[in-house]
Amino acid sequence: MSQDEFQPTLIRTTHNNNTSLSIQQPQAPCPGKTPIQVLHEYGTKIGNPPVYVMEKAEGEAHQPSFIFNVTIGDMSCTGQGSSKKAAKHQAAESVLNLLEIDTGTPLHLKKESNGIPEEPNDQPNSVGKLQELALQRGWRLPEYTVFTEAGPPHKREFTVTCRMESLTETATGNSKKVAKKAAAEKILAKLVSGCPEITWIPKPGVRLENLRNSSAEKMSLLRRNPLSIPNTDYIQMMLELSQEQGFEVTYFDIDELTVNGQYQCLAELSTSPVTVCHGTGISCGNAHNDAAHSALQYIKIMASIK
Repeated sequence: MSQDEFQPTLIRTTHNNNTSLSIQQPQAPCPGKTPIQVLHEYGTKIGNPPVYVMEKAEGEAHQPSFIFNVTIGDMSCTGQGSSKKAAKHQAAESVLNLLEIDTGTPLHLKKESNGIPEEPNDQPNSVGKLQELALQRGWRLPEYTVFTEAGPPHKREFTVTCRMESLTETATGNSKKVAKKAAAEKILAKLVSGCPEITWIPKPGVRLENLRNSSAEKMSLLRRNPLSIPNTDYIQMMLELSQEQGFEVTYFDIDELTVNGQYQCLAELSTSPVTVCHGTGISCGNAHNDAAHSALQYIKIMASIK
């Protein structure tokens, strides 16, 4: 693991329904590899190496802050750090955490005849599937709580509760991981059966490919015009674009100020994959405008890729 000091991480996680990733149980320790190295090894094995892009560099010269995005397949995470290397490490580590890959163990991918990796003993990764489904539909991510922990040291029993939107399920197992998976499986079963407890309405979502192929007025203007004109109301511009394209934009204020004493904000777009961009400013309004600016820049780049 790198010796760089990491700053608090702002993470963007995205999926679409083409992602189906899992790994076999580790066989032996494999020390000394960084998250970047492990993710690169994983990407090479699945034939889709990770791609890193620096999204922002800010802060004073003696105390900089970098934001890097890493994309591997249909999964994307963002990391922030005091150096480019630290930010890349954070982004890579976020993807590995989502994939449940331990940087201290070697990677072994087992493939079915159709070439899609599967879990050992043919057991589905219900936790990953539930989180992926929530991200795809724009739902709140599932939350897990260890309810009880009982039994002698050699025969522990854990009870874990899983909550997602209006659904709650509890399960037990001989480890937290087993109980967590069992609770997630119960939630997935309810979602498949369409139980009456599902009372929430997903946010509207638009695939990024649709934005790329759009020839509507606001999208065309975004492609043609620069995003560097002073005093531009990027919040209004984003609102008009979202209304035209059919997705929602939600702004989340971050309580903690930056190292420079500026306000922070996240702009979440209900696209598929979900997009989250970071903004800062001398006021909450300025931070919102900066986050909208970052989101517009991201959409402009994605909409211009052929």
